[in-house]
Amino acid sequence: MIRPLKKISYSLLLLWMASSAWAQKGKENAQVCRIGLTYEISQKANWGKGRPVVTQVIPYSSAERAGVQPNDIIEQIDGIPTVELTADDLAILLNPATRPDMVLTFQSAQGATRTVRVVKECKPVDAITEAQLAMAFNMYSLETTCTRTFTCPFVYTATTDTVNFAQFRTFSFAEVDENNQELEMDLNRIIEREMVKKGYERNLQAPDMLVQTFYFFDKNPDYVGPNPIKLKEPVYRYNANRNRMEEVPFLELGASSSEAPYVLQLGFRLIDQKLQPGRVLWECEANEMLEEAFGLKEYAQMHIPLMCTQFPYLRSRKNVRFIVTQCTYNYTGINYDMNKLSNVVAIDKGSPAYEAGIQAGDVVEGIEGLSTDYTIDEFTAAYRQFIMNTMVYRDASTRFTDANGFDRCMYWDTFKYPEVNKAIQNANNLTAFAYLYYFAPYVNPTSNNAITFYVKQGKERRKIIIRPTIRSSVSLTVAGRTSK
Repeated sequence: MIRPLKKISYSLLLLWMASSAWAQKGKENAQVCRIGLTYEISQKANWGKGRPVVTQVIPYSSAERAGVQPNDIIEQIDGIPTVELTADDLAILLNPATRPDMVLTFQSAQGATRTVRVVKECKPVDAITEAQLAMAFNMYSLETTCTRTFTCPFVYTATTDTVNFAQFRTFSFAEVDENNQELEMDLNRIIEREMVKKGYERNLQAPDMLVQTFYFFDKNPDYVGPNPIKLKEPVYRYNANRNRMEEVPFLELGASSSEAPYVLQLGFRLIDQKLQPGRVLWECEANEMLEEAFGLKEYAQMHIPLMCTQFPYLRSRKNVRFIVTQCTYNYTGINYDMNKLSNVVAIDKGSPAYEAGIQAGDVVEGIEGLSTDYTIDEFTAAYRQFIMNTMVYRDASTRFTDANGFDRCMYWDTFKYPEVNKAIQNANNLTAFAYLYYFAPYVNPTSNNAITFYVKQGKERRKIIIRPTIRSSVSLTVAGRTSK
């Protein structure tokens, strides 16, 4: 029981050590400069081969504000073509030492290239942001902040022909089967919504691609019963429509088909209508084993958005592992010293803390009456103890395993919010940074989300009330190796 908690106690240090990996380090003034995206150099003939393709855009970053999207191909950096550049060349060009910004040219699903200016976000090398702290202290509020993984039994295929998917910009649908007209129309509407989000247009007259769906649901003739020995673990998937992880009645990957009372298949393919009519350009197929009946429309609503994440850039061909990071926290704009959390090393310009008068060099001596004057080791030990002592206040029916492998993650029991609040208010638990979740009823039962900071500025001590902004984001990525 102690071993899994070590993963939690180490999470603070590991996160702080990794904080500089979000972008390349700048040598000047011991700073870390970030642009807010991750990428990998494509080896796919159909999308961006030899050039960096964006795999993730960091929420609230400069790249996000500039409109960068996952799957965008970085064609040029300050006018320099990226094709055949080495990884080291790209790292240098994406973080010019003498410039605060860069001009990037992208190719996206919309077809035409676009050029945007991306500003570097530079902070002291020892700075840790509130977003990073929210992930480090997420056991205070798993309801709002957590990274989880899940795997879907998807199988993808793409044409082996050397054809650039950027040439295809419009789509329409194959003729609907009259015997299943209502279902197929529902499937088509869901696919159309996802394709339009990616920048494709529906064209009924002369589409570049034709979308064809296929599906199947029935009782499993090979079913003999559940495995009497193996204890079934709950299966969770991310529902983009409801913006949350949900338990689903599917068997986990690797289960025997004889254990499934029902089987389901859903897939769709994109067929060339422009260059070589009839050629299948891209296809995704899901084959599920179910414990109970599950409607095809309901399945499509949850899974077609997941299936579409890998078009036009295919990273994983089978049994795709997704990473979903949800993070909702109070943002004041304070950047703390990762070696001594009470010290302020930077303030985001224009942030609530900036407007309240907090400055770099200030010392935050307390937050909401709780002291911050502790070492990293003291915070880590207290956090671990807090987790152990408050397990009795969690709802066992919500148990799940997070991306770090901690298998006792559970939401707070709604009937025990008063006990949770009492534990968070206990000064011995060193929970000053629970202010990041002060909007939540289990942290603060009142509706007032104003945070009181006790700050030392030079020789003066001040009581400063800050009304933070609640920042909320969800990041869904396909697991794989990426450069940053």
